[in-house]
Amino acid sequence: MKDKYPLVNAVAPIRICDIGGWTDTWFAKFGQVFSIAVYPYIEVQLQLFDREDNNSRVEINVENYDQTYTYSKPIKCKGSFGETLSLRLDEENSGKHPLIEAAIDEMEIPRHTGVRANIFSNAPPGASTGTSAAVSVALIGALDRLTEGTMSPYEVAKMAHNLETINLHLECGVQDQLASAYGGINHMFMTAYPSTTVSPIYISDSIWWELEERLVVIYIGTPHSSSDIHKEVIKTLQLPVSMDTRLSKLRDLPQRAKNALYVGDFVEFGKVMDENTNVQRDLHPGLVCEDFEKIIAISREYGALGCKVNGAGGDGGSVTILFGSDRARKREMIKELVGEGFQHIPVYLARKGLRVW
Repeated sequence: MKDKYPLVNAVAPIRICDIGGWTDTWFAKFGQVFSIAVYPYIEVQLQLFDREDNNSRVEINVENYDQTYTYSKPIKCKGSFGETLSLRLDEENSGKHPLIEAAIDEMEIPRHTGVRANIFSNAPPGASTGTSAAVSVALIGALDRLTEGTMSPYEVAKMAHNLETINLHLECGVQDQLASAYGGINHMFMTAYPSTTVSPIYISDSIWWELEERLVVIYIGTPHSSSDIHKEVIKTLQLPVSMDTRLSKLRDLPQRAKNALYVGDFVEFGKVMDENTNVQRDLHPGLVCEDFEKIIAISREYGALGCKVNGAGGDGGSVTILFGSDRARKREMIKELVGEGFQHIPVYLARKGLRVW
């Protein structure tokens, strides 16, 4: 049976193990980041239908929050004194999910076209894995299909980054959106914020498969705001901020991570992950909280090669563990961590980034 209304589907991966994170920010000015895009991905589905009026209303269903509401794009009109006014129908519904609403505001929706947007994630929110960036990347990619032309992955990532930093005035590096849009394993060079070059890292299938089997992501079960953590860290940086010695250390690590992975040197790769987490501890004592320390300590008892606190860190989020080659021992570690009240997030390496059809 043919669907009653046409559908647009989009998926975008999240990212883990962001070596060099913090150097992709406005205050670092320049930097490098190594990161790995993984599933579970963010899923967006648009259902389209004809609308008789010209009101650009979008019905938003944020499935993970069991929340559905109608949101209206702002309508430009002239005021009594010739000034430009921005009016919005259903004003009481704005502000429920600012990032989703900002993407709808920025993207063009054809006249007389109604949209129902369903957004879903298998990754928990606030897990410091770039989930919010993946939501905006997937939603922008889906909405882009409603008009002529196609945005490139870089253009999608740039708009998604602008939504957080310009539209919503949040602290945000550039890496999350790029990782989600491009997928795969990448070495990113931020020459002058926010301009960034993305260099994909192509490794053999055997190294890819082995890496996928060795990676474990553990969520401590407490969402957090990375923007708030950024503000705390900025206060502690040495002047001039971009030359803070801790940021300089972080800039050196992505190159080592890339070189280690190319030859399948997992021992060296684990050391780089540990060194990055050590610098995070030095940046601010709150970036590696007690729960992270507990996870790291337990993983060491089972022979983990390295641990990287994902994203900005803080009192919420997740940690990536690089394990050895003993699969049974890895499962024993996961079982103990789950028994301690933490959540295991199964991940699979994402060869592709944003996909729209």
